[in-house]
Amino acid sequence: MSLSELISVFDPSQVDRLRRERRVDPQCVRSLRNRLFKRFLPDHEALADFPAADSLQCHTLTLYRRFDSEIDGATKLLFRTDAGMLIEAVILRIASGRTTLCVSSQIGCAAACDFCATGRMGIARNLRVDEILDQVLQAGQLLVAEGGRLDNIVFMGMGEPFHNETNLFETLDRLTAHDHFNRSPASLLVSTVGIPDAMVRLAERFPNVNLALSLHSVEQSRRETIIPLARRYSLDRLRDTLRVCHEIHRRETMIEYLMMHDVNDSLSDADALMDWLDELPAHVNLIPYNPVDDAPHLRCTPREQIVEFAARLKSGGVKTTIRYSLGRDIDAACGQLVRKENRTLARDGNANPLSFVSPP
Repeated sequence: MSLSELISVFDPSQVDRLRRERRVDPQCVRSLRNRLFKRFLPDHEALADFPAADSLQCHTLTLYRRFDSEIDGATKLLFRTDAGMLIEAVILRIASGRTTLCVSSQIGCAAACDFCATGRMGIARNLRVDEILDQVLQAGQLLVAEGGRLDNIVFMGMGEPFHNETNLFETLDRLTAHDHFNRSPASLLVSTVGIPDAMVRLAERFPNVNLALSLHSVEQSRRETIIPLARRYSLDRLRDTLRVCHEIHRRETMIEYLMMHDVNDSLSDADALMDWLDELPAHVNLIPYNPVDDAPHLRCTPREQIVEFAARLKSGGVKTTIRYSLGRDIDAACGQLVRKENRTLARDGNANPLSFVSPP
């Protein structure tokens, strides 16, 4: 049977059709999913006694390259799609011992954020549900093989998740379904630059999934410079949206704030952020800016200034954490490594041409 004829383990309807046609005991399907999606066993072990193993395909992505940080334990995985495009996922091994996987939801991104290498690609296409889930499966198998485990999954990789809302929501359904990955919703987080209606829909459909807002400034014109999409959604509207979301799910929103020197890192910026967050249940993550090749005008705020900024927020009663950037030595900035690799593949003729639409 050719690869094109194989049935993906991520396709429930086709797996069920195969079960009926081959008269496979439903318990065999449950056992297969338990081994593969929950325990992350190697393919050959998961398929060992499945009667129709010859008709199944465990992966829709091919692992193209793996990069391991020599300084902090981060691992970047580059995957090739069936069309030859590259996407990335990053495993973050936190000092506390917990492990987080950062997955991509798109090839490229249309948000065109000034600080992001992915945003400078434009957008090629949305990732399918099976392509998102296979990032989780392969990363989970890698971690289990080295004696670890996958604790958290965050949608902070390539792409704006809410620009792929239908597939995002189906992916969350599968990740939390008892007969699939059976992940706790509280272990999942969706990060957005701020798409108000979609944020509310997420809160309504998945009230226990965490939400993060990439804020980076509470001055409207400055935020529009950093995040062009902000021209469509004002800070006032985003603040109202966070209130609505909290009324629905009663959870804190993570506020992501990149510390960019002489852009958004003064103490007056900290005061403005405190005012904007007044009475909003939120936890601020201050993130040292990780430079990307295409934004040489942006620099990271000096460490001592980040500490001072955090102290100012904490003095005002704002929950604040300084998040350490992992994987700097392996181009952990989203999309930066993919751009380099795609250019190499295109130059060497080893990939199909990438049809990116430039960001607005």
